[in-house]
Amino acid sequence: MISLDSLMGNQGPSYPEQIAAPYRKELVDAGFEQMMTVEDVEKVVAGNPGKSILVVLNSVCGCSARVSRPGALLSFFNQVVPDVKATLFAGMEKDAVVHFREKYLNGITPSSPNIILLKDGQVLLHLQRHQIETTDAGSIADALTAVYNQHCSKQTTEEDTNELRNYFIQLYKVDPLATQA
Repeated sequence: MISLDSLMGNQGPSYPEQIAAPYRKELVDAGFEQMMTVEDVEKVVAGNPGKSILVVLNSVCGCSARVSRPGALLSFFNQVVPDVKATLFAGMEKDAVVHFREKYLNGITPSSPNIILLKDGQVLLHLQRHQIETTDAGSIADALTAVYNQHCSKQTTEEDTNELRNYFIQLYKVDPLATQA
């Protein structure tokens, strides 16, 4: 008997890695830890008790992922930031994504991208695709920094800010800290 999974290829990645690679790189090069397996998810989320963890459930979706990644990066110009930055990729590391959704986003309809702030396994903020695709990167950063200011304590260093600023300029060709005239 032929299964639906075998016809649709639901066990393997949904996209060729060369399509996902630049979107992965965008976050990994900014210091996000990749969660490729169920074990990685547990190591990051359960393995950091008492720490705030920002998880970007990455995607190739052009309508919303195009603002989710820069929005997440912009949020790290705040004075306080999460202790841990992590990412996993919808449609790629399927076992890790399913596990993360079932354990930490239980009861929420799956979509991507998502941006989640967790502490001790509890969701402090969850920006879902429908919230992301109707806004801009600056508004995403504002929503994140408001929650960081309530729940995070890690201080951003001048070195971290300068490094991120240079990376942001290289990546997006705009200075995130330039004042508008």
